[in-house]
Amino acid sequence: MQRPSLKINEIFYSIQGEGKHTGMPAVFVRLSGCSMRCPWCDTQYAHTAFTLMTPQQILQQVQTFPCKNIIITGGEPTEQPLPPLLETLKAAGYTIHLETNGYKDTDVSLIDFVTVSPKRYVSPHMLAKADVIKLVVGQETDLQDLQKYFAYQNAKTQIYLQPQSNLQENIDLCVKIIKQNPFLRLSLQTHKMAHIR
Repeated sequence: MQRPSLKINEIFYSIQGEGKHTGMPAVFVRLSGCSMRCPWCDTQYAHTAFTLMTPQQILQQVQTFPCKNIIITGGEPTEQPLPPLLETLKAAGYTIHLETNGYKDTDVSLIDFVTVSPKRYVSPHMLAKADVIKLVVGQETDLQDLQKYFAYQNAKTQIYLQPQSNLQENIDLCVKIIKQNPFLRLSLQTHKMAHIR
């Protein structure tokens, strides 16, 4: 039976630049499309451009790189049928990371590491499943609203603050909040700072 095709924006091999696994080599599988269209999105190019690929075609391209770490990102990857792709990648021995805004409750049983970065709406079920909750912080961020996510910090889930656009004023704000709440961690977009693609 033919497995459904996915809208793939790009597949590339690089270094994870942010969060808990900063510095880890990984193959990035970027899916196209996201219904939220946040104005500050740094991957707006992934909203519309895509190539249709089957899970097997994706696997074949991924296998050209010398790495067993896969990061599935977007766009918003959970808006597409992920299970056939996840099954294909797991059967081939890959470790799978998912980066999602978490608005859609998703089965993560085949995913090894889940990063949820909430936007306008996030599913409480996805927050509970997250290994990392990554909160983008800028000058317009409602700091009281931000605190509602702090309750999800536990032995499984770590909360990271990521300064919007790597701007110094936003870095300073994140550092201030973290110093007041020392269970939090800082996530910088080091791949942009180091010009890594």
